[in-house]
Amino acid sequence: MEKTQFKLLGVMSGTSLDGIDILAVKFDFNSGTSYEILHAATIPYDKTWKKKLSSAINLKEQELKSLNREYTQYLGGVLNNFITKNKLHNLDAICSHGHTVKHEPQNKYTLQIGNLRELAQITGNTLVCNFRVQDVKLGGQGAPLVPIGDQMLFSEYNYCLNLGGFANISTEEKNQRIAYDICAVNTVLNYYAGKMAMEYDEGGKLAASGREIPGLLEKLNTIKFYDEKPPKSLGIEWVNREILPLLSNYEENIPDILHTYIKHIAFQISEVVKNSSEVKVLVTGGGTFNDFLMRELGRKSSAEFVIPSAELINFKEALIFAFLGALKLRGENNVLKSVTGAKKDHSSGVIFNP
Repeated sequence: MEKTQFKLLGVMSGTSLDGIDILAVKFDFNSGTSYEILHAATIPYDKTWKKKLSSAINLKEQELKSLNREYTQYLGGVLNNFITKNKLHNLDAICSHGHTVKHEPQNKYTLQIGNLRELAQITGNTLVCNFRVQDVKLGGQGAPLVPIGDQMLFSEYNYCLNLGGFANISTEEKNQRIAYDICAVNTVLNYYAGKMAMEYDEGGKLAASGREIPGLLEKLNTIKFYDEKPPKSLGIEWVNREILPLLSNYEENIPDILHTYIKHIAFQISEVVKNSSEVKVLVTGGGTFNDFLMRELGRKSSAEFVIPSAELINFKEALIFAFLGALKLRGENNVLKSVTGAKKDHSSGVIFNP
């Protein structure tokens, strides 16, 4: 008999390097799909790990393999602490995204570290991981992967918008789910907050204090990626190549850079979301707490931007990676070709037993 109830950990580490999001959840597939969040926490990266992960893209192959092993050991310890602290027993699996170091779908290559078999052994639990690799091999972008969760868990919204390291969105179009990355968000905002000795610009106050830099907004909005049709996805390589060189000319005034860049984010999102008061947009991810960004979004669009509980804002991606793991364990498709551009819908991920 097919298993219908699962107790899982969802684990996510994003490009903005906030930390490791861990969520314990129960799924019930008996009538539709329902979920109950049991516990959730973000384990922040210390300065050493932030430095290692932010510079990992420049490592050679052997150095990357070494970092992968080291990160897997570290992640295993973090997960064991979470499991012990919350007295979690009888987990069906840990469903982990890992941490993206390289994402080059055009070269049929994507690498998330922390997805080694050793993680199952360290934690003593079944591990479902490496969700992106198979999709890239099938000609897909390997991202975004969250939309099937949007479709099955949050169907009451016209759009699901995530404001993390990048802004990505998913919606129904012509009876199929489509989703794609829109622009960089916290990868850029946190980079410049860091230059002011801040981890992030709390509430967007620094950005709100700045002024728009003449001509910069127009330059940002003419970047070629924005004219491309989905499926399409972004990585830190793109930020380093396309965004930071444009902004580096104005670094004598960080508040003005942040102010202008947030206007750019709001403009790009408003270009994607239908401008109607009947449209409901579920907004999650750390950028949701940037009040200046949310005000700019409201100013650019008449759509209703719905901000849910802080728990869902912070842990929706971890929730959905747990959901992807549940679908994999059930042998069901968890990646949609309409979203990633792969040759077919498929059940992605690798299962390691302890």
